[in-house]
Amino acid sequence: MRKLLLNSCLVAVLCVLSVEVSAAGRNEKDISVIPYPKHIQVKQGTFELTSQTVFVAGTEEVKRIAGYFREQMKRTTGYPLPISNTAKENGVQEHDTRQNNITLAIDTALPLNEEGYRLDVDNHKINVTGKSLRGLFYGMQTLMQLLPPAILNPHKVEDTHWSLPCVSVEDEPRFAYRGMMLDVCRYFMDVDFIKKQLDLMAMFKMNYFHWHLTDDHLWTIEVKKYPLLTEVGSIRHNVDGSICRGFYTQEQIKEVVAYAAARQITVIPEIELPGHALAAITAYPELSCIDGPFQLRNQWGVEDNVYCAGNDRVFDFLEDVIDEIVPLFPGKYFHIGGDECSKVHWKRCRKCQKRMRDEHLKDEHELQSYFVHRAEAMLLKHGKAMIGWDEILEGGLAPTATVMSWTGEEGGITAANMGHDVIMTPLQYAYYDYNGQGAPEVEPIAIGHGISL
Repeated sequence: MRKLLLNSCLVAVLCVLSVEVSAAGRNEKDISVIPYPKHIQVKQGTFELTSQTVFVAGTEEVKRIAGYFREQMKRTTGYPLPISNTAKENGVQEHDTRQNNITLAIDTALPLNEEGYRLDVDNHKINVTGKSLRGLFYGMQTLMQLLPPAILNPHKVEDTHWSLPCVSVEDEPRFAYRGMMLDVCRYFMDVDFIKKQLDLMAMFKMNYFHWHLTDDHLWTIEVKKYPLLTEVGSIRHNVDGSICRGFYTQEQIKEVVAYAAARQITVIPEIELPGHALAAITAYPELSCIDGPFQLRNQWGVEDNVYCAGNDRVFDFLEDVIDEIVPLFPGKYFHIGGDECSKVHWKRCRKCQKRMRDEHLKDEHELQSYFVHRAEAMLLKHGKAMIGWDEILEGGLAPTATVMSWTGEEGGITAANMGHDVIMTPLQYAYYDYNGQGAPEVEPIAIGHGISL
């Protein structure tokens, strides 16, 4: 069986700490790092960050990692924190106890997984060694959490003693996929908000940002070949008379992807099909099984208007969209949705029923599988790996698909037993919108109130 991957939402990262800790770490000092390192040993003493502290980085790639953290530390402390090639170049010999260096390095021979790292903090020096650049980045994130919390202040902080405990840390993530999904279709979020989420994700060593960009409620990504997707599909008139609107230009998408990459986060776009397509259908009614007019959905629930599986125009449209969007996202994965696809109109649509006869499909579930297989072929042409919600199991799973199991755990277990990679996102544990905590009239809309913080 291929490995089962775990999607850890931010709440889970904050609340679930699976740890192996030395006795020294438990008894000598309360170390506050989230997620908690796999192995940690607390030693005597502290490292003092001062105006004499120097970053040491030997390669350009490592210098970029050093520069990322230097900028934050410099902004808060006011210290110059220069970056040098070697400790000796700073006018200090390697054996000198006054070094006060933070040395960053890559060691591909570390007996850890690709995202693992070692962090050694002594009284006068810090060594951060990653198995890879991503591991090095995570080692520095641990270092940042060991400093006073004010280190993350956006402005200079006066009269603060910048020190951290002497420790030896060896850490690697248990799960290869540690992600968060953000739905910007029900509630649109601007680029600044997205960047804040990426900053928080990076702090907690999360590595995938799943961006839910299209749905029944909004279409939020610019597609130049189909301008009505954003001219029409990015504006929703709500029941209460308010308007929700917004979309990202392709330049903004590139900006977010680059911002995420600097934080070792891969962005996964989600373009929903064959269901959750009303925003696209409102812009281009010919994509539906029935005649319009249509309007964006302004309430919760499952929409019956989905892409017409019997209409070749739909597949031409989706191929055009995928061809234009794929180059914006250099990561491995592309999410096609595949959930909550109503079959109501397919059952009555002459084109869909003809498609079923022509392709020898026994029911509408197999028609959905046919649809997903065609989407998979479009993505494989670009070398992308497809992710879909667990409903893509219905009617037969596409050969290369990764299943994101949201309705529970059963679909994920079934897909894993079939040899597919799985990302577990069971709604009972991982969905913020199940997290209503108080009186509904004073809180944002939540699906339920069964999951306490």
